[in-house]
Amino acid sequence: MVERNTTRKSPRRTDALSRERITAAAVELLDAAGEGGLTFRALSERLATGPGAIYWHVANKSELLEAATDAVVAAALPAPVTPVAADECVELAKPEAPVRSPQDEIRAVALGLFTAIAEHPWLATQVTLQLSLGPAKPVPLRLFESLGRQVGALGVPQESWFTAASALMHYILGAAAQNASNARVAGSEVGRAEFLDAVSAAWEELDPDEYPFTRAVARQARDHDDREQFLAGIDLILAGTAAR
Repeated sequence: MVERNTTRKSPRRTDALSRERITAAAVELLDAAGEGGLTFRALSERLATGPGAIYWHVANKSELLEAATDAVVAAALPAPVTPVAADECVELAKPEAPVRSPQDEIRAVALGLFTAIAEHPWLATQVTLQLSLGPAKPVPLRLFESLGRQVGALGVPQESWFTAASALMHYILGAAAQNASNARVAGSEVGRAEFLDAVSAAWEELDPDEYPFTRAVARQARDHDDREQFLAGIDLILAGTAAR
């Protein structure tokens, strides 16, 4: 008589783990509970495995945060394309394969990151941290390369590439992060419309001799669209780059 093996198999699937799967679970935890909610214990529970199996793929929380940040930004940015000068787009474009100008490509990069930071409240802090730790980190490199290729296609002299790409990158990161912060403040107690109404009303009550400009744009602040304002800033930088 053959004896049956009655040993129950564990439901844990450590053999199915990968760095990509761990990173995706980390992003879910970050979205749900922020950086404080991302622990290896919580990650282990979500993945139905033990911490040791996760450490096999990721050394520590810092590496995990970096991987999560890079994954979200990579998904947000448009696929890399070969830069095409603006005056060549009309000749090369075909109905089945439209070609975007460098300006359009820069706007796509900017808006992709703007949207990602708005959708992932933790992202702005992590991107800023990577930037502060050095330009060799994956996210600053990815963004700088995406913008730099298009700066070159705009016809900017090579000696000005670094300055132009840096100006774009710092504007995009700063403006996107500030917008996300404002949205969280407005959403914590009141809606965006009520928040802007309060700001506009406060500006209208300022001393007209000390704050003439701020009073003059109070209504514009109330009625503005965040994305349109963000993209207007990109257009201003591009116009200045072209003028130089």
